[in-house]
Amino acid sequence: MTFQNKYLEDLGIEMEEAAFVPASGVAEWHIMLHVAPQDDLFATQLARVYAAEERILAMTEHTGAHYIMKRYFLSDSANQQPLMRTETEVAVSIIQQQPLDGSKIAVWLYLQRGTEAANENGLICVRHNGYKHLWKMGMHQHKGDSAWQTESLLIEYEEMLHAMGATLADHCIRTWFFVRDVDTQYAGLVKARRENFLQQGLNPHTHYIASTGIGGIPADTRALVQMGAYALLGFQPDQLQYLHATTHLNPTIEYGVTFERGTVLQFGDRRHVYISGTASIDNQGNVVHVGDILGQTHRMWENVEALLQEGGAGFQDVMQIIVYLRDTADYETVKRLFSERFPHIPTVFTLAPVCRPTWLIEMECVAVLPSHCPQYHDF
Repeated sequence: MTFQNKYLEDLGIEMEEAAFVPASGVAEWHIMLHVAPQDDLFATQLARVYAAEERILAMTEHTGAHYIMKRYFLSDSANQQPLMRTETEVAVSIIQQQPLDGSKIAVWLYLQRGTEAANENGLICVRHNGYKHLWKMGMHQHKGDSAWQTESLLIEYEEMLHAMGATLADHCIRTWFFVRDVDTQYAGLVKARRENFLQQGLNPHTHYIASTGIGGIPADTRALVQMGAYALLGFQPDQLQYLHATTHLNPTIEYGVTFERGTVLQFGDRRHVYISGTASIDNQGNVVHVGDILGQTHRMWENVEALLQEGGAGFQDVMQIIVYLRDTADYETVKRLFSERFPHIPTVFTLAPVCRPTWLIEMECVAVLPSHCPQYHDF
């Protein structure tokens, strides 16, 4: 794993990069782009971002790489998303979660080299070594309440998976649910997801899916929920491990929600660890350090570290972090804390309330580390 920060001075773009580039096999990069505010319009900031994306692909170290997934964090999605281009060969997520550095846009980019990707039935399908990685972002509905929209999105996604020979229960690895007015609309999402999962054979005795359910505003003003997901075909069941860290966290079903705290995918040459949205909670399901952003940040780190360790990883293996804050006034404090502990990990800080009002902060991350398991195909 290597890290580098570059400032593209002519574009006013800070580029934070984590690279996993083995001597042979697939290379992976996670990159965060931050726009230096220059009192310019969104269209100008967006043009700078697009220019940076093109320049990244032209850099020598990225020769042969291509984008798999892009997530754009906007300050005003309803007005800004219509100005953005449509991309059909990349999984694109666009959501209003205001970057807290004062800019109108930030971006998380995921690149690979050594794979082939194509749009197949509306899913971005990445094929390599017998695996099919399926990415789908930006799904939303525009009628009904949050429960109806969640159920409709899950059914639509399940039908897409079925067309690819996959199922939600057996192949979905990671989901994201962005909820408009999370304090009032999250309950409908939780109810619909729980009922749908039961129908799909997902229950406390089987497993759930790693996930983040967080405040976020879709561009469509009628959409209450926006969904994204990653699924994988071609793996053996024992390549998958679910993370619990019961010394620190309780099963999510105990407070009525249905997701896994984290998931590990073991490949022949590496291990991917997906940590769900994690906050300051104890193993009884209680919010810890109510009203204390310092205490909540440290307890959140402790929880994430316990999950990573259970998955055979550590913070040194983390390639990207997204931090969600309820209160913009906490940004400078939290930014300082993260900069001191994780100065090299690509990180973005956004305004996105967590699903309980007393949670002030949440984070998610992805870790990648080398591993040798010759019984499995390499990534």
